Amino acid sequence: MPKVAIVMGSKNDFATVKPAITVLNGFGVESVVRVLSAHRTPEEAHKLAAEAISEGIEVIIGCAGKAAHLAGVLAASTILPVIGLPIKSSTMDGLDSLLSTVQMPAGIPVATVAINGSENAALLAVQILSLKYAYLQEQLWNYKEVMRQKILSDDNALQEELNNEKT
Repeated sequence: MPKVAIVMGSKNDFATVKPAITVLNGFGVESVVRVLSAHRTPEEAHKLAAEAISEGIEVIIGCAGKAAHLAGVLAASTILPVIGLPIKSSTMDGLDSLLSTVQMPAGIPVATVAINGSENAALLAVQILSLKYAYLQEQLWNYKEVMRQKILSDDNALQEELNNEKT
């Protein structure tokens, strides 16, 4: 079973991270969820990333707010793909988190999603895993078709509403 680690800088981030766990569960991807800080528990964060491959983890999502260095710290300690999830904080509406996550030095890549974009972080992890687990590709196409049908249904409902207003 594919496995993704989701590492939060604070337990306060859990509400933002929960949709990612839901998405991963929906695709049958196991998630290992931890609270580790780039600044307060750097040794433990390094250890998790360094041992991730031997633990069967294939993608890491690093979630942090404010001085959001967690994803970069994790990426520095592994060769696995790391996805940064900047968390909205009271400071600068999360722009500080986004910039801290996305501005990585050459050689330490972190794929970064939108502020509080936990669903997209999980979907990106599933897309990466689908390169190895072909059954995830079909599930991803089905996911996109469900979204497509929802939009078409919404469009039809709007057109009916607008037509009813004309009469």
